Amino acid sequence: MPASRKTLLPLAGLLLLLQACASAPEAEQTAAAGATPESVPELTLNLPEQSEDCVCGVAGEVDYTFLDKGFNALVAGDHIEAVQYFQRYQRLESSPVADWEAGIAIAYDSMLPRSPFYDPEAARKSYLVLKDQQVEGTPVHTKVLMMRDALETFVAMDRKIGKLESDNSSLREDLAKREEALKRLRELTLGQKEERP
Repeated sequence: MPASRKTLLPLAGLLLLLQACASAPEAEQTAAAGATPESVPELTLNLPEQSEDCVCGVAGEVDYTFLDKGFNALVAGDHIEAVQYFQRYQRLESSPVADWEAGIAIAYDSMLPRSPFYDPEAARKSYLVLKDQQVEGTPVHTKVLMMRDALETFVAMDRKIGKLESDNSSLREDLAKREEALKRLRELTLGQKEERP
């Protein structure tokens, strides 16, 4: 292809572009040239009308993001991160329900033997305080309800274990007394046999 043809093709394309711009409606040309906003027609959208009594967002809706992240960290075995997420959720939501949910989740973590926060006595005390603070009639995260039930079972088992340990201790004392009584009885019986000629 000759060199003159190579230069003519781009020039022809440029000429076509200029001709298209020249034949465009005048309104488009003024808008493209930087016309003032008053001269540009208003853009109308085909959206449904909203009434004044319409509530677009649900009032009182709780963002469970940090609570859910805490559950995920707990499942992954990262207890420190889980407790940090529960505390963030409690701080950011700052409502009685969020306080209760975060408190239950933290108490639950402290009853788990693999947790660095493992403290069964603190878990029991926290649960006994929190069980009376549950806000009735408000939605609560279902996983928190399961944690609450697990804590309740834990506290009931802890009581039973305490009673069994107490009973075991009493039985050991009784057994020691009986063994002592049997030992004296043997000594008395053997002593009487030796005295007989």
